[in-house]
Amino acid sequence: MSTPRDPAADPVVSAQSAASARPALPRSSVRGAAQLGLAARPGAEAVAAKGWLRAHKWLLLRRLSQLGVLALFLVGPWFGWWIVKGNLTSSLTLGVLPLSDPFVLAQSLAAGHLPYRQALIGGGIVLAFYLALGGRLFCSWVCPMNLVTDAAAWLRRRLGLKGGKAPAAASRYWLLGFVLLAAALTGSLAWEWLNPVSMLHRALVFGFGLAWGLVGGVFLYDLLIAPRGWCGHLCPQGAFYGLLGRASLLGVSAARRRDCNDCMDCFAVCPEPQVIRPALKAAGQDHPLILDGDCTRCGRCIDVCGKSVFRITTRFNRSES
Repeated sequence: MSTPRDPAADPVVSAQSAASARPALPRSSVRGAAQLGLAARPGAEAVAAKGWLRAHKWLLLRRLSQLGVLALFLVGPWFGWWIVKGNLTSSLTLGVLPLSDPFVLAQSLAAGHLPYRQALIGGGIVLAFYLALGGRLFCSWVCPMNLVTDAAAWLRRRLGLKGGKAPAAASRYWLLGFVLLAAALTGSLAWEWLNPVSMLHRALVFGFGLAWGLVGGVFLYDLLIAPRGWCGHLCPQGAFYGLLGRASLLGVSAARRRDCNDCMDCFAVCPEPQVIRPALKAAGQDHPLILDGDCTRCGRCIDVCGKSVFRITTRFNRSES
């Protein structure tokens, strides 16, 4: 006489039960579309669950910030309203507040030039701000090149372009070292003649043709060769600000990671997708807070998640909800 076998002890039955208990993947999500052979539309589930505005809240706020910063610099030379004088390298707001790019100051020091007092004060203000809130905030909330690389990433997804060969993530740190070495060897800010961020700003003000060619090259590189290749793998300015963000007070948490349905939409839209896994999948850490300094705090993972897994919080809040 045979003893009835417990279905729970059968690994095949258990796996089937687990699969049936898992929430169905949205057809438009990255993983759901891949299973059905369809084109993915990351964030479509979030739009259905939260509405279009809430599913694009952080993206819209970032665009307002980026375009607002550009407008403050451009209304002076374009219309004569000098709210801010200067550029992203060094500026004076309302004739009172000096702000300087710490990355440029680091190059200046490497070149053997001591910046003037106002530049040091401005650099200290900016440095303190990004140390507190996250260095890569510059990349997602201020840098005009983010508009270019985000557009390339969006178009790449819409066209369904796959593959590509991106450099190693450490390449940007090697390039950062090379930039500082070049400054030391030449005694000048050599990188600023090629820096797409500076070149784009000059192009908007003066219409400089070579700058548009360089910006277009970055767009095509991200679109056709390496997904998120410039910001995620090469930009030395992003590498510099990433070093500042390792101990910031502001962070993103996968506080409701138990609700994750593995749709992969957050990974598809994140400019630094490698920062998500430790917090979302408990890979190497127990808490759900993203600690990696390369997280740009862009909020896109919050926008596109239909399960509201992510939220902005402080580094001291490591609880799950």
